[in-house]
Amino acid sequence: MTLREEIDRRRTFAIISHPDAGKTTLTEKLLLFGGAIHVAGAVKSNKIRKSATSDFMEIERQRGISVATSVMGFEYKDVKINILDTPGHEDFAEDTYRTLTAVDSVIIVIDGAKGVETQTRKLMNVCRMRKTPVMVFINKLDRPCKDPFDLLDEVERELQIKVRPLAFPISSGTTFKGVYNLYEHNLSLFTSDERQTADASTVEIADIASDELDRYVGERFAQQLRSDVELVEGVYDPFDRQTYLNGETAPVFFGSAVNNFGVRELLECFIRIAPSPRPSATETRHVEPAEQKMTGFIFKIHANMDPNHRDRIAFMKICSGVFERNKNYLHVRSGKQLKFSSPTAFMAEKKSVIDYAYPGDIVGLHDTGTFKIGDTFTEGEKLKFTGIPSFSPELFRYIENADPMKFKQLAKGIDQLMDEGVAQLFTSNLNGRKIIGTVGALQFEVIQYRLEHEYGAMCRWEPISIHKACWIESDNQEQLADFKKRKHTNMAVDKHGRDVFLADTGYALSLAQENFKDIKFKFTSEF
Repeated sequence: MTLREEIDRRRTFAIISHPDAGKTTLTEKLLLFGGAIHVAGAVKSNKIRKSATSDFMEIERQRGISVATSVMGFEYKDVKINILDTPGHEDFAEDTYRTLTAVDSVIIVIDGAKGVETQTRKLMNVCRMRKTPVMVFINKLDRPCKDPFDLLDEVERELQIKVRPLAFPISSGTTFKGVYNLYEHNLSLFTSDERQTADASTVEIADIASDELDRYVGERFAQQLRSDVELVEGVYDPFDRQTYLNGETAPVFFGSAVNNFGVRELLECFIRIAPSPRPSATETRHVEPAEQKMTGFIFKIHANMDPNHRDRIAFMKICSGVFERNKNYLHVRSGKQLKFSSPTAFMAEKKSVIDYAYPGDIVGLHDTGTFKIGDTFTEGEKLKFTGIPSFSPELFRYIENADPMKFKQLAKGIDQLMDEGVAQLFTSNLNGRKIIGTVGALQFEVIQYRLEHEYGAMCRWEPISIHKACWIESDNQEQLADFKKRKHTNMAVDKHGRDVFLADTGYALSLAQENFKDIKFKFTSEF
């Protein structure tokens, strides 16, 4: 296959939602249809021993939530699909924001009973900023839900995007019968109770005006569906793929991921209309996927994917050209040539060594601690990909060693976990104590848990009163030196040696901004 053909057959997307909307369950079912797994693991049920494929960290299995983005690739009808399942919990939003820099489109999952929730709005803002095409899957129709038209209005109003339903439900809750596919003009009704595998039988009805529909769903529901479809066709503009690709219109699907309703419709339509890999922005130019030379950037680092081998994996998104195993590539930040003997493709934590990867693919690189988020690899050109954010933390605590015998393990654990970008490490100029800053409180629990279970190190947290951390820089060296001297007690350095001002109150911060006009106070730093 030529490079162009390989690019055209790839779809790399993230699944995002508010916690508990059914994102991980949907991922499972997509993998099921793709033949990547043969039986789905219920995410919440302890009766089924198998847990969700994408939740592979021990803490995720215990809590039934996703705390790290996982990558899964599979083939479906000769299309190579790369799914990135992201954490829904807001305390892990930073991981999700960074993942959105590595995908070409997004599927947003919404709970049919709860509608649009806070986290969904925030994530949609990031998609809008990046003009990422989005599809919406309204889930859990097997439970009592809001009216489908009310849900469509809510999505339009809350997410500030035009919608176009491409599937429509027949009732919801206990009387939920199935989904009519407006894109294909056919009806799929699941007639078997087989929900954990992909071979549930379907009934195809090409014309909803026929009596056959009444026979399957009953006259009342058949009439309701006919009038709903008529209303949809009357109210919404015909679906236009270009407005979807521009991020202006969101196609909407309905279904129940846990019962396999509507998932096949979503997948079939997705492989047809979703974009193949798109150009990527760097500081100097746009990189086109079809360029002959390989470029890629690291958007995530995960420590201890295999707890038996303290290994770190850096996730690299290929932006252009063909990535080859054992070929030398320039690591732009260090200026060194590196080659990789065992680059891997993912199926959650299962890895397989690959020889080639193409634009849109996510490759795992073994990392001994040399890589950082945002690092670029090229065949010689000095490029830096932009738009990979690191946010100013909201919560801060001192981290102390709870077991003096394990000092080295703690230092190594903190070092590696901070490289993942889950939290940020600051060292106080005043007393040299280490401060951890996070976006959400749950992060502290995760760090403590992982330090103990993955590194054998014990830590304890101590409170510290900090309002905000901001990176400071200035062309006026005299003013910068004066500021650092006056604010010595509030100064720290981050993991990369950059100056950080830890303001203890909002008032102190605004006063500093007022008095030191030549200093830039930054609340996000790009990696």
